[in-house]
Amino acid sequence: MTETPIYAVGDIHGYLEQLDWAIDLIEKDGGTDATVIFLGDMVDRGPDSRKVIERLMTGIETGRNWTVMRGNHDEMFKNFLENGVADHPRIRPGIDWFHERVGGLATLASYGVEDLDRPLENLWKDAQERVPQRHLDFLKSRPFSKEMGQFLFVHAGIRPGVALDRQDPQDMIWIRNEFLEYEDTHPWLVVHGHTHRPTAEHHGNRVNLDSGAGYGQPITAAVFEAGKAWTLTPLGRQALRPR
Repeated sequence: MTETPIYAVGDIHGYLEQLDWAIDLIEKDGGTDATVIFLGDMVDRGPDSRKVIERLMTGIETGRNWTVMRGNHDEMFKNFLENGVADHPRIRPGIDWFHERVGGLATLASYGVEDLDRPLENLWKDAQERVPQRHLDFLKSRPFSKEMGQFLFVHAGIRPGVALDRQDPQDMIWIRNEFLEYEDTHPWLVVHGHTHRPTAEHHGNRVNLDSGAGYGQPITAAVFEAGKAWTLTPLGRQALRPR
């Protein structure tokens, strides 16, 4: 079992204050050298996507032991910057990155893009000028998974029964029912976000840390140590046990 604490943070969705709150909880529990996995979805919905990306990049550049996973919202932002497309084959029909439920326009606004009701081509051109290349490079370099001993950290989940090296990366950032409804064990305890719930949930074979920061709910930071899990609160650790 893993003895060194591993910390993880659920979906951020453009809320810098929530991110800083989670980082503060982690530092109080494990110090500034803590190993931290951010589970993706840095952007969309909230007002601070640019600042969130910059905060995470700066932390890594200054030597923090942080890993930032790729989320489906990060992927859609990257795709828009690279190709000027706002839809995705894995998103529901009639919804694209600009839809209010997805929140891409809030991300563009955080970079100073204005007049958001303009044609897509105009927004794309403006975004290419305003989003720093280093931010796009950061989005492009985010991993789809990170295996650490008995734990697998991934944004959305995995397809059950498929070896890690044969997983579809798009499943790792989009999958829901096939993963969420699977009750048997995986080779690891899978720690994920993507599917928001009112609080963090431990299902025995997976732990969901998306507690709805993108919908105005408090973000979740958790710690995994010696085979056990806790969420972090201002009063300390709170046990997160299998349901």
